[in-house]
Amino acid sequence: MQSRKLPLTWVGMVPFTLFALLFLIAPTMYIVVGAFRTSDGGFTLSNLVNLFQPTILASYWISIRISLATALIGCLIGFALAAAVTLGGLPKWLRGPVMTFSGVASNFAGVPLAFAFLATLGRLGLVTVLLKSWFGFNIYTHGFNLLSFFGLTITYLFFQIPLMVLIITPALDGLKREWKEAASILGATGFQYWRIVALPILWPSLLGTLALLFANSFGAVATAYALTGSSMSIVPIMLYAQIRGDVLQDPHLGYALAFGMIVITGLANLAYVWLRVRSERWMR
Repeated sequence: MQSRKLPLTWVGMVPFTLFALLFLIAPTMYIVVGAFRTSDGGFTLSNLVNLFQPTILASYWISIRISLATALIGCLIGFALAAAVTLGGLPKWLRGPVMTFSGVASNFAGVPLAFAFLATLGRLGLVTVLLKSWFGFNIYTHGFNLLSFFGLTITYLFFQIPLMVLIITPALDGLKREWKEAASILGATGFQYWRIVALPILWPSLLGTLALLFANSFGAVATAYALTGSSMSIVPIMLYAQIRGDVLQDPHLGYALAFGMIVITGLANLAYVWLRVRSERWMR
C-alpha cells in the first residue's frame, strides 16, 4: 500500500498562519468578546452604549476627519506623482528611485516619524528656525501648530502619499496604449481621453485606494501619540489610555472603542477589496 506524501507546498503557510492566529485573529476575537463583557465576566451592552458619550463621539469624529483629509489629499498628490513617473514625460530613470522611496516612506511611521517632524517643523525645528532667521517669518505666530489637526494631517501625509503611489502605479501600468490610440483616432483630446476612458476605468482603483488610506490613517496610533501626546483626543489615543488604565481605568470600554475601530476599518477594507476586484476586470 502506497503511503501518502506530505504536501510540502503547504508547509510554507504554517509560519504565517500561526503568526496570524497568535497576533491578529486571537487578539481581535479577545477584543470583540471583551467589548460585550463586564469586569466580572457577565454579558452586557453597556460598553457599546458608552461609546455614544459626547467625548467619545468627538474623538471618533476627529479621527474620521483626519483620516478623510489624509486619504483625499494623499490620493490626489500620490496619483499625480504616480501618473508623472508612469505616463508622463519624465525621465524613465526617475521611476526606480520614486518607487524605492515610496516603499520605504510608506512604512516610516511611529516615533521616528514624529521625531522627524518635530525636528523639522517643531517650534525649534530646522525649517522653523531657518524661516525665522532668514526671512523673519515665524510660522507659529501665523497660526501654524504641529500639535494640531493640521499638523497631524501633514505628518500622516508622509506615509499616505507613498502608499498611494505604490498601490495606484500597477493600475496606471494596466492602461493599455491601444485605448489612448483609439481615442486619439476618434478625435478625442487628452483631457477627453482621461475623462471618458481612463478615469472611469481607474475609478474603482481610486475609490478602493481611498478606502485603504482611510483605514491606514484611522488605525495609526504611535505617530499621533508620539507627536501630540494626549493633547488630541483621537480614538487610538483614547483607546490606549483606556487599556493602559491611567485615566478612566475601564479596559472593557477600551475593548468597545477597539471594536468600533475594527468595524470602521473593516468596512473600509471590505470596500477596498470589492473595488479592487472590480478594477482588475479591466486590467486583464
